[in-house]
Order: sequence, then C-alpha cells, then structure tokens
Amino acid sequence: MAKVYAGTSGWAYSTWKPGFFPAKLAAAKFLEYYSSRLNSVEVNYTFRAFPSKKLLQGWIEKTPADFKFAIKAHQVITHLKRLHDPASSTPRFVDSLQPLLQADKLGPVLFQLPPNLKCDVPLLTDFLSGLPRSLRSAFEFRHVSWFAEEVYAALRKANVALCWAESEELKTPNVETANYFYLRLRKETYAPNAVKEVEQNVRALASKGDVFVYFKHEDTPEGAFCAEKMLSE
Repeated sequence: MAKVYAGTSGWAYSTWKPGFFPAKLAAAKFLEYYSSRLNSVEVNYTFRAFPSKKLLQGWIEKTPADFKFAIKAHQVITHLKRLHDPASSTPRFVDSLQPLLQADKLGPVLFQLPPNLKCDVPLLTDFLSGLPRSLRSAFEFRHVSWFAEEVYAALRKANVALCWAESEELKTPNVETANYFYLRLRKETYAPNAVKEVEQNVRALASKGDVFVYFKHEDTPEGAFCAEKMLSE
C-alpha cells in the first residue's frame, strides 16, 4: 500500500527546544525523539561525506522499523563531476548506503543539481542508465531549462521521480515521472491554508504511490509541526 512519509531536512537543531524537543533532551537523543513523531527525514550530511557503516547502524537502531531516510547524493556526483563519469563515484556512494537498504530504511536518493547546470538530455540519460533499478531516486533541477518533455520522458523511462521543489525563487512543474513522489517545500513559512492545500495534494498523490515530503527546517520547528500535522490527517 502507498504511504506518506513526511519530515524535515535534518533533525539536529537545538533551536527546536523547547517547542519540538523537550528542553532537557540531550542532542544524542534528538533522532530517537524526532522519529517518535515523524516517519522520515532528508539527510544533508551525505552531500559532503560518505556515511560509515557505524553511523548508519546508529541511525537504524534509533529509529522505528518503518522510518525512512531520504539521502542527498554526494556533491562529487552532482556539483564537482556534474553527472559526468558516474562510474567513478556513484556506485561507491550507492554501496555506502547498503546498511539502510538492508534494514528497509532507505528512502529515495536525491540528486540535487547546481543552479548553473543547464539542461543536457544525453548527459542525464547516460547517468540514469547506470542507476540501479532497485534504487528509488529523485532529481531536483534548479535551472528552468530542465523543465522540458524530453527530460520528463528520460525520467519516466528510468522510473525516477522529478523532485517537486518550491522556494521563493523557483517552483518545479508538478509532472509525474515515477510511481512514487518527492516533494521539497522550501518557502520560509507556510500559512495554514497553504499547508492544507499541500495536505490535499499529498493525499491525492498517495492514491498512486508512496509520497516523500520534506519541509524546510530553518531556526524554528515550524516545518516539523507542518509535517506532523500532515501525518495526523
């Protein structure tokens, strides 16, 4: 059955005390507490470092069985090599995620491209051809040239999700390209009616496949509360 996974981009924020985290909760307990209220998190740590087995095992042990970690792909793949020469780094990165995969706690891997990387369909197609079919992936394009039917067709062929990202600067077209969905809600704040609209959209998508949705964290727990409300509906 399709399921909604909702959370924020990270969990280690002491500024969420005492609104979300209890005032006296130790930082080492943040993930455990977070996962008692939300069922997924988007991990930015992996953008700068390959995770060790010990680190991932710790995350696995601190979270419930149905919790999912969405993982941001390492910057060497997306920003340094800019999708070129994927065989040199992508398989090694994917292999580093095996503990999460084996524990059934791996959500999609997010490939967030730099804003100055313009559309290159052959480059994308070549990269997608090397991704394991067993890996759920999402692509966040931050240059408008990527919003084209040729790109959507390439994603559909590989069953890779177009990340529906919205911020103050850019909004991705809501085009379906996979049998699961990935949403990044990056505005500074969301009015109650806007959150309600997102909730309705997510419920509609969940009739088609799993939905992964992440709110921007900022210095307050507002995003965590929005995600929690979504899961309670």
